[in-house]
Amino acid sequence: MAESLLPTRFLFRFAAPCLRFERAWTAQGCELSESHRLPSLDEMERRAGYADVRAGWNDTGLFFTVTVSQKKHPLWCRENKLEDSDGMQLWIDTRDTHNIHRASRFCHRFAFLPAGGGRQFTEPVADQLLVDRARENAQPVRPGMLKVHSVIKKDGYQMAVHIPAAALTGFNAVDNPKLGFTYYLFDREFAEQTFSVGIEVPFASDPSLWGTLELIR
Repeated sequence: MAESLLPTRFLFRFAAPCLRFERAWTAQGCELSESHRLPSLDEMERRAGYADVRAGWNDTGLFFTVTVSQKKHPLWCRENKLEDSDGMQLWIDTRDTHNIHRASRFCHRFAFLPAGGGRQFTEPVADQLLVDRARENAQPVRPGMLKVHSVIKKDGYQMAVHIPAAALTGFNAVDNPKLGFTYYLFDREFAEQTFSVGIEVPFASDPSLWGTLELIR
């Protein structure tokens, strides 16, 4: 029997619970519990995910943590080369719309790097990016609104992220408790890890290819 040319994850629509996080963001970031851990869907295509990715929410916005370990080579991160750097990109649709192929103003794209900022390239970086081919762009985020904290280790890093509700057009957990969502985690040593479909299809510009986060109270 011939193998399908489509990636396995393309054949399904994924939803994952995003549990409420009761604490606030601090200067040390945030710690999400094991119950906040997102499933590793890379295993559906017989490849293991290399990072622990967790998600939480409360009325102040969304929280994410990423842990990468067992690295043998140093990170490569540059604030002026966000898409080429080791780190994470997030796509979030506050209307969870899966029947459009071009992003609306409710669709957001953010980039977070564990390092790459400052004169010595040691400071973490948080920034907003445009969604490719969008019909409308999301409201611009004010400088300093996105939060990121990281700890660099010999064999990897831990990174915590906070996206305030004010940075997410249309964010309302009561009226819209489901978010269109995917992430793209890149590491020059381990390659890519994604939530829904992978780089074989144009998920970066097509909200219909994103999964769903269900905000659980």
